[in-house]
Amino acid sequence: MNRFPTFIDLKARKTVIIGGGAAALAKARLVIAAGAEPLVIWAEIDAATRSELADNAELIEAAPVRADLAGAALVFVAVDDAAAAERWAEISRSVGALVNVVDRPELCDFTTPSIIDRGRLTIAVSSDGAAPVLVKRLRADIEALLPANVGALADFTGRYRSAVKAKLNAADRRGFWEAFFNGPIAALVLNGDERAAHEAMLEIINRPHTKQDGVVHIVGAGPGDPELLTIKALRLLQNADVILYDRLVSDEILSLARRDADRLYVGKAKAAHAVPQAEIEQTIIALAREGKNVVRLKGGDPFIFGRGGEELEAVRAAGIAVFVTPGITAATGCAAAAGMALTHRDHAQAVTFVTGHAKDDTEPDLDWAALAALKNTLVVYMGVTTADKISSQLIAHGRGRTTPVAIIENGARASQKIIKGVLADISALIKAGGIQGPALLVIGEVAALADGETLLGLAAEQRRVA
Repeated sequence: MNRFPTFIDLKARKTVIIGGGAAALAKARLVIAAGAEPLVIWAEIDAATRSELADNAELIEAAPVRADLAGAALVFVAVDDAAAAERWAEISRSVGALVNVVDRPELCDFTTPSIIDRGRLTIAVSSDGAAPVLVKRLRADIEALLPANVGALADFTGRYRSAVKAKLNAADRRGFWEAFFNGPIAALVLNGDERAAHEAMLEIINRPHTKQDGVVHIVGAGPGDPELLTIKALRLLQNADVILYDRLVSDEILSLARRDADRLYVGKAKAAHAVPQAEIEQTIIALAREGKNVVRLKGGDPFIFGRGGEELEAVRAAGIAVFVTPGITAATGCAAAAGMALTHRDHAQAVTFVTGHAKDDTEPDLDWAALAALKNTLVVYMGVTTADKISSQLIAHGRGRTTPVAIIENGARASQKIIKGVLADISALIKAGGIQGPALLVIGEVAALADGETLLGLAAEQRRVA
């Protein structure tokens, strides 16, 4: 660490900016945001600088003199002339001010970092002037990981520090705040429900030694590509105490979780349930009762054929705080990976999602006549084993035998496979392509636009191998 990082209260300190151009304006914006009313002085001040700073700074359009710097705590030198910059840096330092010279780190007593401003929460990143572009990239990465309401959370906790201090001794306060930031009240603030958060906070302050329940997040992991994980989902994974995941969650996504988080596999496959649904729900509730931050991680989106609704109802009924983070569902993820739009002005004015099997692994009781009559895109989840019935029912109810279809297995993953053909041949397509699942069936004119092999191409390849 070459420089000591610190945060300075500028509200009662004199801040001077020597210069009148764009660089001076940029420095003025920084210090004004921190509460300062700077003195900006130079022989010629740009019109844009004058206009923007007229109400927030003292402007003197004249050559600066030593007396202008009297009593200054900080001086920013933002002039193009190298000799003038060196001279004013020396003069500023001689009157006891700390000096920053724009783009001249060797002349600086302090440097201005790249700042993330979330109200009371401020994060500064600096490379001591060595790599400003790298610093900007790091700032962007940090910004992406911060919840939008993290500043509001800092304000919220600030209001209750004294009350908690009055109720708890020093030994207990740290544990209280650790549980708070990992628990449901902080989650309420981050989700924008401060009213409910204040009510809950007053209740636990009056019962500070009562064990706090944890919180449950039902999170969509997307179709498998870790780069399609949402920023919020990534943050929740990295904060989780325990993660319950299913078979559609990729190893690459799990590797992004906090290293010491417990991982519980509760995956299901057709007719081979690893853990019954009711037991999964009981486990989620029991872990939250222990005060843990629980993430229930589901492939795709938890509310699109992911049983997320059932788990949400069960956790709510148990009185546990629960929040849902959506994910990119398999249909949109697979369609994008296949270069195929699910809706298209020339081919499909609507899209319908259905499941290929219903509760307890029974065949779905669908309105086949209505589905066949739509003539738009039909996306079937979990339809590999019932594809023959789906095809025959749609054709029997009027959908054309030559309607294009695409079968996408392991969509948006390295092992992705895309097979194309027509509705009447869907079973042959699945067999010829060696499709095992998880796979999505896309039925409709847009399927012809997908990247991938046709049945004839597969047959030719098999003949060459033979």
